[in-house]
Formats: sequence, structure tokens, C-alpha cells
Amino acid sequence: MARSTQKTRLSDACAAMETIAPLRLAQSWDNVGLLAGDLETAIRRVLLCIDLTPVVVDEAVRKRVQLVMAYHPPLFKPIHRLTTPGTDTAALLFRCIEKGIAVYSVHTALDAAEGGTNDRIAELCGIAQAQPLEFVGGEGAYKVVVFVPAEHVDAVADAMFKAGAGWIGDYERCSFRTPGTGTFRGGKSTNPTIGRAGRNETIDEVRLESVTPRSALPAVIDAIRRVNPYDEPAFDIYPMAKVPTRGIGRYGNLPKSVTPATLARRLKKAIGAGYTQIVGNRDQQVTRAVICVGSAGSLPFKLSLSDRDVIITGEIRHHDALTIERHGCSAVALGHWSSERPVLEPFARALSERLPALEVIVSEADHDPFVAV
Repeated sequence: MARSTQKTRLSDACAAMETIAPLRLAQSWDNVGLLAGDLETAIRRVLLCIDLTPVVVDEAVRKRVQLVMAYHPPLFKPIHRLTTPGTDTAALLFRCIEKGIAVYSVHTALDAAEGGTNDRIAELCGIAQAQPLEFVGGEGAYKVVVFVPAEHVDAVADAMFKAGAGWIGDYERCSFRTPGTGTFRGGKSTNPTIGRAGRNETIDEVRLESVTPRSALPAVIDAIRRVNPYDEPAFDIYPMAKVPTRGIGRYGNLPKSVTPATLARRLKKAIGAGYTQIVGNRDQQVTRAVICVGSAGSLPFKLSLSDRDVIITGEIRHHDALTIERHGCSAVALGHWSSERPVLEPFARALSERLPALEVIVSEADHDPFVAV
């Protein structure tokens, strides 16, 4: 089929990658998103890799790509100079900028995303319903609460709804109303709508509350001030956290019990890893896998682990391996790079589906720095 001639801008590619790996899912310490590039630049070709290395930059220049998506952020710690020649990160970024190649990173955003790095390994293990080890939160909507005289509550609610409040899923005009008693005493400069200044007043009121998206807050507040009869309307705004659904790591039941040794061999073949390592009893039957691509660290220990669990990761530090032994479970280390690399092919397909005019290439020069002997 002929490829579409429609132009794709760097901003379009960034927006598409945001839908695959939402940046809000990244860990707070991470540096994800567009690291270098002009958002208005037209792009035709993107190269996907795990690490931005000298040979990958050579490949990007040779294949005339305009964007490199490097899973690991090459710009992580502060860089004080961008100079060349050299092979350090600063020199690599300098060369990319010089050649008009933008650089984007997904890292822990893709780890947490649906269909991301951890889900890919879970899929290869045959896990049907993998759950996150640690949820990633995100800002949700706001709850706007206003206190209204009982006879005016419908008018205020209608104004808030027209301004954008009151949506919960596919339901509109949603609110909750609680009757109560309000008290006040106006100062000398006030002009109360109800009662008189300088006198204690008691009035039947309704606490009216409704969910409001951030974008509608200004309009909803303006509606409250316009329609509420009080000269000083009392209202509160509460941030609401979204119900978390995505997060770092995965765990789930294996389709049937298997030994860590057998599982290691299967995964090694499936992802083309050069080597694997096992911690614990390699012949113990396990029924649940705990997955943390890259480096697991202490994340798996958030679960109550037993000898029926196997941790699947990229690399394991010595003292973490001792902790795994103390928990009585086992672990399979696939290699840091090898545990993350399998996500690139599905990422490429997902990006091509969103931007058919863009040619998406998985790097051939990208490689595991460790060699099996």
C-alpha cells in the first residue's frame, strides 16, 4: 500500500506517544517526554531504541530519521555543556540537535502504561490478568461545594450545570444536596440579601455539591457568583484523586505451575536474551509471577511472597538477591536491556496505527552492553 503523503509534525508524534505511554504515569524522579526538538518540525521517520548510544545515533543519521524514541532518557542528570566531539551524553545530544533529530523518552511512563514493558513480559508468561504492584496516582476533577438559600438551590444548580459541572461518566446534572442551617452577622459595610447588617441571622440553607472538571472551574465559579443571591457566596473547592488503574510492576497467576528454570528458558528464547540468572530454588514449582522489568529493587517486597512466587526482572543487586532468598521465593533475571527490549515492536505497531504517514523503525544497532560467554 502507498504510504500517506500527509505531513506529520513532531508535535503529532509526541501527542501519539502520549496516548501510548501517558507521561503522568511516570515516576516523579524520572525525566520523560520530549528532551530535544522543535515541535513544529515535519517528520517522516522515527527510530525506536532502548539506549541512545553512539552507534544508535550513527544509525539515526544513516537512516535519515527525524526523531529517536529512546526508552531510557539520555538527558537525566543536569548537563552543564553541550560540546563535541565525544561519546558522552552531551556529545550525543549535540549531534542529534545538529542533525535535526529530536529525542523523546518514555521510560517509567511505559513501564506503568497498559501494554507497556511490564505487560509485555506478563503476556509472554501467559498471565491473563496482571495487576500493578504500585499504583500511580493522577489528578482528577474537583468537587465544588456551595451553600445556597433553600429557595435558590435549583437556580444555582442549573447555572453550575450549564457552566460544565455535574458530569459523572455518561450521567449529567449530577449533584448532592444536604439541608442545614447557616448563620452570619454582617458588618457595617455589608448589604445582606437576607436579614440586616449587624444582627445575628439564621437561615435555612442547602449544601450543594457537584463534580467539576478543571477546565470548567472558572465558568462554574462565575455562575455561582452571578446566581447565588448572597453578596459573598460561600463555596469550597476540593481536589479529587482519580481511581488509580495503572502503576509500576505487575503480578498475576501463571497459567499453570512451572519451575523457575523452565520459565527462564522459555523467556530467554522468547525475547532472545543472551543469558539468564536465577535466585533461589530453580526446581521449585511456582504459580505466581511478580514482574519488574529493568531493575526490580525493593518493589516486589510490597507483596507477601512465598516459595510459590517467582520474581521476573532484568537485574538483581546482591543484597536484594539475599532478601529474595530470605523470603523463600525465587527470581529470574533476564538482563536489564533484554527485559525492556520486547516492548519496542508493539510500541512501533501502536505508533504506526496512530500515525500511518510516519515510518517507524526499531533500531538494529541498539544492543545489550553485556555479552554472554
